[in-house]
Amino acid sequence: MEGGWHYLDTAATAQKPRAVIDATVNALGRDYATVHRGVYARSAEMTLAFEAARRRVAGFLGGREEEIVFVRGATEAINLVANTWGAQTLKAGDRILLSTLEHHSNIVPWQLLRDRTGVEIDVCPLTDDGRIDLEAAERMLTPAHKLVAFAHVSNVLGSVLDVEHAARLAHNVGAKLLIDGCQAAPRIRLDVAALGCDFYTFSAHKLYGPTGVGALWVRSEILDAMPPWHGGGSMIDRVTFEKTTWAPAPQRFEAGTPAIAEVIGLAAAIDWLEDVGLDLAEAHERALATKLREELSRRNDVTVFGPAHSAGIVSFALDGVHPHDLGTILDEEGVAIRAGHHCAQPLMDHLGVPATARASFGLYNDESDIEALLKGIERTRRIFG
Repeated sequence: MEGGWHYLDTAATAQKPRAVIDATVNALGRDYATVHRGVYARSAEMTLAFEAARRRVAGFLGGREEEIVFVRGATEAINLVANTWGAQTLKAGDRILLSTLEHHSNIVPWQLLRDRTGVEIDVCPLTDDGRIDLEAAERMLTPAHKLVAFAHVSNVLGSVLDVEHAARLAHNVGAKLLIDGCQAAPRIRLDVAALGCDFYTFSAHKLYGPTGVGALWVRSEILDAMPPWHGGGSMIDRVTFEKTTWAPAPQRFEAGTPAIAEVIGLAAAIDWLEDVGLDLAEAHERALATKLREELSRRNDVTVFGPAHSAGIVSFALDGVHPHDLGTILDEEGVAIRAGHHCAQPLMDHLGVPATARASFGLYNDESDIEALLKGIERTRRIFG
């Protein structure tokens, strides 16, 4: 990256292109008005832009606009599914299948639901190279399983799930499939119809868009039957003190004034990313990840985690050096990595480490960022002897 700063933390949040910044600023200033409620021209125009963004997200995912719910991010999306579809559908004796590598956002909401309903949670193991073991999943799944919830791409290991295979396995026992697509959406071309999942979610800020907004796609026949979660304005049809009736989906799930400018920024981010090309993004980031893995593997004091071919994310550990210390020294070298458990503590337990160092790539990275990282690792090794 420019300016002597090497940003290798895109898996946490992506830097924003000028097109997204300009779209968001214009939505907050020149074009700003509320949506869905005003009869004046600017409100009507902003409403059109807001709903055009919904169509843009739907097209990006391969779904229909009435299947798209705007949320604060993937965390809220998974909580929404757990508290609507999950609370309505699941009961004591039913089972949910997660995997060892899930982000806490795809673990804790299901635990909260378990504590309320008595549903049971099973955990699918990983293959030796750090992918969700779908052969094990097939052996584990039973008709008691009503939901399978997996990450499309691991935020720690970069391993990529075969979603179509996972969907067949889930549907074979009558279960639904939820996919956490936070790390996939910025770098893999998506088509939910072809993937065969039932729920798909991602956060805008990892896709070069603003913070505080994301999208949840739900298959229409499921979404139409889901009860509301948050109550308030915009999600109602008619309110009396005796009875309230709900708006149709997706408005039923969007109570209150939405993140207007952020939704506009999300649409701009999708435009920008598709102009660059998802295929190019995936190839570029995979090539950088492969290069870094090769360089780190030459060192006898580094352990690299995850599969050889990962989607732009590389986690590693430097022998005898805590990842936080490595991250601090790298920061002095102008290199920004993530160090910690990455909201995946069960995966850290599986790997046998308290934390890892993680370098994650975006479209703005190149081999100079890898060179700076390797230089910083070498300096760290000298400091720690």
